[in-house]
Amino acid sequence: MIKKVAAIAGVLLALAATAVVAIVIWPERAGEGDSISTSAGRTAPVSTAVTSNPQTQPSVTVPPEISRTIAISRFGLQPVIGPLAVHYPFKHPPVAGVLFDVRSGAVLWQRHPRLQHPIASLTKMMTALLVARENRPGEHVLVSRKAAQTPGSATGLLPRGKKVPLEPLLQALIMISANDAAVALAEHDRGSVTRFVKEMNRQAESMGLDCTHYSTPNGLRDRNNYSCPVDLAELARADLSNSRIAQIAQTRYAKPRFPIKGKHLYLSNNHYFLQRGLPGLPQAEVTGLKTGFTDPAGRCYVTTARVGGHELGVVLIHSPDPITQVPALLRAGFEQEGVVAPAPTPPKPKRPPAD
Repeated sequence: MIKKVAAIAGVLLALAATAVVAIVIWPERAGEGDSISTSAGRTAPVSTAVTSNPQTQPSVTVPPEISRTIAISRFGLQPVIGPLAVHYPFKHPPVAGVLFDVRSGAVLWQRHPRLQHPIASLTKMMTALLVARENRPGEHVLVSRKAAQTPGSATGLLPRGKKVPLEPLLQALIMISANDAAVALAEHDRGSVTRFVKEMNRQAESMGLDCTHYSTPNGLRDRNNYSCPVDLAELARADLSNSRIAQIAQTRYAKPRFPIKGKHLYLSNNHYFLQRGLPGLPQAEVTGLKTGFTDPAGRCYVTTARVGGHELGVVLIHSPDPITQVPALLRAGFEQEGVVAPAPTPPKPKRPPAD
């Protein structure tokens, strides 16, 4: 009889322990299932808040990967409802693009906003975001043979087999679109390029970038490496929210110390408008961000600019004339925002007098 009572008590204690474990785990798991809308047709996970008395509730820790997703979910663009604010008559339009408000995510103009297309070095916007969020400026990066021999645009000065400071590599990645820096940073962050690319795609999925896929950390290869204007605009908003990336993106020249002959890297930002300004918008401050080009991708631009308290961004994919089209769209956007006076209408040519 005593043995039966003891056995029953043991079962009851086990059930009570299981119930306690279930109470501790459930709020955290419940948070993974809920979602909030980040843009038209997109959702991102959010955590479930515990509103009861904290003294009687077990502490709930949100896993790092979930909290990172929550932190960036606010960068989704607003869904387009009704007519767009900006219309621009292109003679030869870009393949795709979007004009957006950097702060609010409002869309002012768009053309094929979800068209998947190769993006060349715009790929490095995701590389920069992951590296800047996961790695400290004071870290050092071991330069592999693969990184040192990466072709295309590069620092060309990475000393194979040596450790170099991380921050100059991040500067080179953004400012001069260094392919070798992208490989070195990817290997440092995840141990290999393959694992880093998997993390790029996982991050894109968690952000709701549903027309984006990466096959490389630098955009040197176009196959299976693509995105669309809406996704790139959201990624631009996430990049500019990171103070390290934002500062580098609007830096024209940099001379960071580096363990090579001469002791420095000499970097000149290759973003055309950052160096030369926006024609027709002398009051605008260009704040970034990235350009790219390959034959399949064409000329790709992500350009952001600020006038007063307003900051707009434009994404153009495969533009036949970005030097004209980027400033024209930004000016039209700032005019719509009421911070730039409309350009005067050119006078009609006078007819020659009749004979």
